[in-house]
Amino acid sequence: MIPFVSFEAMNTQIRGQIMQKFESFYDKRWYVLGEEVRAFEQEYAQWNKTQHCVGVANGLDALYLSLRVLGIGVGDEVIVQSNTYIATALAISYVGATPVFVEPRIDTYNLDYQLIAAKITPRTKAIMPVHLYGQICEMEQIKQIADKHNLYIIEDNAQAHGSTHKGRLAGSWGHLNGTSFYPSKNLGALGDAGAVTTDSAELAQKISVLRNYGSEKRYYNEVKGVNSRLDELQAAFLRIKLPYLAEWQAERLQIAAWYFEGLKDIKEIILPKTAQDVTHVFHLFVIRTPKRDELQAFLQKNEIGTVIHYPIPPHLQEAYRDLGFAKGAFPIAEELADTSLSLPLYIGMNRLQVEEVCQTIGKFFR
Repeated sequence: MIPFVSFEAMNTQIRGQIMQKFESFYDKRWYVLGEEVRAFEQEYAQWNKTQHCVGVANGLDALYLSLRVLGIGVGDEVIVQSNTYIATALAISYVGATPVFVEPRIDTYNLDYQLIAAKITPRTKAIMPVHLYGQICEMEQIKQIADKHNLYIIEDNAQAHGSTHKGRLAGSWGHLNGTSFYPSKNLGALGDAGAVTTDSAELAQKISVLRNYGSEKRYYNEVKGVNSRLDELQAAFLRIKLPYLAEWQAERLQIAAWYFEGLKDIKEIILPKTAQDVTHVFHLFVIRTPKRDELQAFLQKNEIGTVIHYPIPPHLQEAYRDLGFAKGAFPIAEELADTSLSLPLYIGMNRLQVEEVCQTIGKFFR
């Protein structure tokens, strides 16, 4: 059996440190917004080459709070790609704004910057590029468009920790940038966790207040905030994992290289492509084929786990029926939803396992 994802190798590697940290945490008896959160915020900001990091409860909240502090709300529009996970669109909806979908590039699966300008209206307030599957969007071009039209940029960096465009890291381009540390991410906690990165001290301070009931000083509430604090224990676990990230990223790149080698001669599938001047960190290894569903069933029969990211694009979800989109409104997003399949890729996966996946895919098409 080859699972789609496994935490066994990663957890075994750091088990001793995790257990030691838990005992220390337990004995200190400071469980909310303590020294672990403060230390992780400093360490992650330094790693991501931003001035500030504010820990929050999850990636969705990171995006939602970013929109709120920028004053985006009812009547405003936010441009976002049409093939994103629904959390990105939900954050926009939570502040009362409207998501305006733009198609992705068919080859990289990321936002097609050449289509953005046509969707800008007087109501447009921000662009929210989503770095899907481990690859940063073409941020230099997106930033040029945003600057020209005086728009905010909020990066959805949940899947691309460490990816770069022209040497600059994902999560360091926008006015505010939301990230997720969901357990399956390249940098994952042992539960829900997220953060906002920014170079603005003012915006970081506003996020810090908003995440904690709108309060900087206990029982004194400046604004109507929420309870979205990074858990102290999850921050402690993330501090342990962060120094290993470069090693784990290198392992992901090696696994991806094995996949490229093993699948290069199978003409019936389309392999992932990396954009020019971009580095990919392969949060996911996504192939495409019109026979996706049959291939997934065949792999499952042969005890190989796969996942479809994502089977229904946001504009066709029942939750967004009010936007009035019918099938065919965003054909590239829909084609990706119908043909994409994510193959197993996790720390500890070895070459023989990758070769088995590749050989089984080849067997299916033969």
